[in-house]
Amino acid sequence: MAGKQKVTSRKKSEFIWGWLFILPTMIGLIVLNIIPIFQTIHQSFYKTGDFGKGNIFVGLDNYTKVFSDTEVWQALWNTIKYAIVEVPISVIISLVLAVFLNGKIKGRSFFRTVFFLPMVAAPAAIAMVWRWLYNSEFGLLNNMLHTKINWISNPDITIYSIAIIGIWSIIGYNMVLFLAGLQEVPKDYYEAASIDGATGVQQFFNITVPLISPTIFFVLVTRIIAAMQVFDVIFMVIDNNNPALRKTQSLVCLFYKYSFSQSNKGYGSTVVVVLLVVILALTVVQMIGQKKWVHYN
Repeated sequence: MAGKQKVTSRKKSEFIWGWLFILPTMIGLIVLNIIPIFQTIHQSFYKTGDFGKGNIFVGLDNYTKVFSDTEVWQALWNTIKYAIVEVPISVIISLVLAVFLNGKIKGRSFFRTVFFLPMVAAPAAIAMVWRWLYNSEFGLLNNMLHTKINWISNPDITIYSIAIIGIWSIIGYNMVLFLAGLQEVPKDYYEAASIDGATGVQQFFNITVPLISPTIFFVLVTRIIAAMQVFDVIFMVIDNNNPALRKTQSLVCLFYKYSFSQSNKGYGSTVVVVLLVVILALTVVQMIGQKKWVHYN
């Protein structure tokens, strides 16, 4: 009886300490994420009053305006184009690098560190370096290619130039996630496949990809969400007087413009709510589709 009481007391203690440990994180999520989401949705039904006070309830007027605003639709298309380029290319490159760096190669730790370095670099420093690389007059790319391409001022190609920066920045992070997933793949499978005469490419598609498909799915979901929220690289590379701004700015850039540059927080909040709905829809589609290709066994 005493032993049973002791076990019950221990479980109670673990329960209390468990909640104490996760409480700071929960409070942070509620204060910094959950509450602002509902405040933003609430703000989207109002027109910002004079000097940021006395907001006026306008109902669905902001949403009606959004659906007829060509600038919002252009920003949404810009965001989607960025995600279409950045996500698949970065995931493929990261996965291939992870497979190579998971093998026994000389200088493996060095290469892992080099590829991960962009993740710890300051966004402002990254933007400054890439603006120099893309400079049409004295940039390194044009000097190496002996061309004079306007990488960040040509409306037709600027969004793809920005996507390249995004790919370069995120490869290291994705690679670390894939490396973690590869550690769970039994080596026996590769040995058996080698005995059966399977090539490295066949082992990659028939063993590696299926067994780390949960990791691939996680990376895809998180990268699409992050790509749809792209802001900092566009904000720091593209100036307000850049002729390519309209064909490059994302929905988050538009939100910043309306909310902080024009002090129209109600309309800016509406733009963010639209982005939230788009991201939720994409995530739901991925959650449904993953049942056909993700293997959790």
